[in-house]
Amino acid sequence: MKRTLVAAALALSFTQAAYAAGEAKNIIFFLGDGMGPSTITASRIYKYGEAGSLTMDTLERTARIKTYSNDAQTTDSAPSMAAYMTGVKMNNEVISMSPETVATNPGKDVNGNLGVNNCAAGNGTSATTILELAKAKGKAVGTVTTTELTHATPATAWSHICNRNAQYQIAAQLVPGGAGFNTALGDGVDVLMGGGRNHFTPYSATNTAGRADGRNLLTELAAKGYTVAASKTEMSAATAGKKFIGLYSTKSHLEYELDRTATPPLGEGATQPSLAEMTVKAMDLLASNSNGYFLMVEGGRIDHALHGTNAKRALTDTIAFDDAIKAALDKAKLTDPTLANTLIIVTADHDHTLAFNGYGKRGNPILDINRGYRDNQPSKDADGNTYTTLVFGNGPNRPNTRVSLDSTKVLADNYLQETGVRLASETHGGGDVKLFATGAGAKPFKGTLDNTKVFSLLKSAFGF
Repeated sequence: MKRTLVAAALALSFTQAAYAAGEAKNIIFFLGDGMGPSTITASRIYKYGEAGSLTMDTLERTARIKTYSNDAQTTDSAPSMAAYMTGVKMNNEVISMSPETVATNPGKDVNGNLGVNNCAAGNGTSATTILELAKAKGKAVGTVTTTELTHATPATAWSHICNRNAQYQIAAQLVPGGAGFNTALGDGVDVLMGGGRNHFTPYSATNTAGRADGRNLLTELAAKGYTVAASKTEMSAATAGKKFIGLYSTKSHLEYELDRTATPPLGEGATQPSLAEMTVKAMDLLASNSNGYFLMVEGGRIDHALHGTNAKRALTDTIAFDDAIKAALDKAKLTDPTLANTLIIVTADHDHTLAFNGYGKRGNPILDINRGYRDNQPSKDADGNTYTTLVFGNGPNRPNTRVSLDSTKVLADNYLQETGVRLASETHGGGDVKLFATGAGAKPFKGTLDNTKVFSLLKSAFGF
């Protein structure tokens, strides 16, 4: 009996020591851009009903995250995501730099395209990212997004710049050995996926948002051993053992999920993989490294739909993001059933002003006009007009005089919810966001945390 107790004590001691030294071989960090609590709730109801659950809802560890930036109560995506990646509070528009860095506005190139780097020497210093730390420890690293690859959120993992809009310079930081390369990336980021091919390719009559310096960064990356893909088919054909970059849009972001799956598909959507497909492929490619990997996955277009006060596309992209989480969990558990070696984090960089209106009846479609829980009749405002359950605190769609709304209008794909304050574009919100965690090293993710604290917990999980 004593021997059993001693053995149990030794086993517990060993487990605690292992935890202190880091227990995660792999970390997958999911970021729903702009995915505040109301967006999560509305998406859950939209897809699964009030009593249902998103995959992210089922992760056993939860926390609330403070999102303010170094200079603002309401953050933009650059410093909020960079806080997760670096543990540093920085000013709005700054990507992975020290707190005193000033967000100098970028200039336009000779072709009139915004994005020229105007960061003066001495304007702050680089803040080391968790991706760079993982790379230095011999792990594989990757970034997957539905936005331009050089957009603020994905760029925070591997770029350092005083303004998020200097996207041509951000792209150059990815090319090993090239002018402007971020040497902290060693031999380069192993897996990259997203949109915005124009930031990597030269200006031409058919690529008017291309690079004014004439560089073709994709050709340069191919010369460094990267497989370069432009479609889902080319992505699927890629094999492990080589670095990979997939840019699935010639210009700007990938399609909204609602449009990517439309019949017939709009724009380049027919050739674009889903976020779930990109995530699983990235895991396949990164898993060839026996030391493990760090992968950041962003559902970036949630934010864009919310800025446009188009709740339907925001909810649809949130569901696609949640499907990617489920695909990653299923994939990880094939080789790591208890997630003993894999930490999965799901969170958001900031909130938006999406809000619930009235006392809607349970089961009433979340995008529909509000109907009362007592009589299932359309709810009315003080002037006798119907209104939707979902509205925004601000944005462009505030009528001078409200009129009644009907289901046909508000359930349409392109309907824009009404707003309280009239602004050209809906803004971010300053509220706390949710964080969900499961797997190796997930236990400390609890309570109310500053976003900078998440970085130190990621490092601890890796044993750095």
